[in-house]
Amino acid sequence: MIELAYGRKSLPCAYDASRFEILAPRETTGHPLTDVEINDALAAPIDSPPLEDVIGAGDSVLIVCSDATRATGSAQVINLLVRRLIENGIQPGDIAIIFATGIHRAVTPAEKVELLTSFIAQRIRTINHDAYAPAQLVQIGSLENGAPIEVNRALQEFSKVIITGGIGFHYFAGFTGGRKSICPGLAAAGTIEATHMLALDFEHGGRRSGVGTGLLDGNGVSEECARVAALVNPAFSINTIVDDRGRAEKIFAGHWRAAHRRGCDDYVSNHSAQIKEKREVVIVSCGGAPYDVNMIQAHKALEMAAHACALGGTIIFLAECADGLGRADFLKWFASENSAALEDRLRAGYEVNGQTAWALLTKTERFRVQIVTDLTEAQTRAMRMKKISSIAEGLQDIAADATGYVMPRGAALLPVTSKT
Repeated sequence: MIELAYGRKSLPCAYDASRFEILAPRETTGHPLTDVEINDALAAPIDSPPLEDVIGAGDSVLIVCSDATRATGSAQVINLLVRRLIENGIQPGDIAIIFATGIHRAVTPAEKVELLTSFIAQRIRTINHDAYAPAQLVQIGSLENGAPIEVNRALQEFSKVIITGGIGFHYFAGFTGGRKSICPGLAAAGTIEATHMLALDFEHGGRRSGVGTGLLDGNGVSEECARVAALVNPAFSINTIVDDRGRAEKIFAGHWRAAHRRGCDDYVSNHSAQIKEKREVVIVSCGGAPYDVNMIQAHKALEMAAHACALGGTIIFLAECADGLGRADFLKWFASENSAALEDRLRAGYEVNGQTAWALLTKTERFRVQIVTDLTEAQTRAMRMKKISSIAEGLQDIAADATGYVMPRGAALLPVTSKT
């Protein structure tokens, strides 16, 4: 028996250990970082002078913080960061925190406290980015395809920008964190679409070569987002790797490119699992909140489960989705007859969440996906998933000799099939 995270609670999962194998990230530090350890990392950054040598009295500082769809340990990290800046002569009134929401909804007051602590939320000005608000945006350049690069104008209103975030897998940008704090985090909707559409090969169909989970070099989406971040040129960056409770267990501070790359290398080494074969059944939890806050976020765990499931096999998918689908118009894409028809619609009128719908539909076409969720049966049926009430129900019609995997932190574990 194992407990699998579901939103902010857990569900029991009884499994036969002789037929099912647990796939989970490798244990590393075994404890969350202390304040001393975080401050030590800020004092000895990667490919960068110490924070105090980069930012000093007279500077104004914009701190970029992830929104509530990410677990980054931001409450601890930003609290320490703000205190350190003030100790180094920065006036509290010259510090602001902006939430890198991309095209997500705004951060709520309760989420703000959870992300920052009440101490910081009450004392430091905060800004909610709105990718659709022209008054918030300014053009700073052009993408390779000629599309304008527009970002939140606050990035130009402060003398120094510090990006913070969490490193994890991303199914087409390779990894979260780093450059993604700027693009898509603080970019205009049009800029986000222009970079994200590079994930698809509209000439030959499907994913573009080089785009995928855990890939940076040669990944067109990641590289174009990095071009946008380079125009902003953050003065300092802090990225964390979190444990299963969302607490920072590793930190990579310093130059925004080099520190992020170091963190990605560490992440892939401890969050990949070699498997000899794909199996008939995969039971996957997103890892609980915030990873299953809505379907657009939860889909990332389904992507990982697909790496471990045999074609035509069954995926039992735990995704509470307390915040619903993630976009009110998400289901419109599933009116398409199949993923090929949906891809044709994207060619005609690309939207970021349409690509997520396409990626999800390609999985529900290849696997039998049964989902434990708070979404309605009508919603899951539209996405070609069968809603079930429990893991046990999903296992009822599985062959007695079927083998499988259990993935307790699906969004944080990449199964890799051995070549031998």
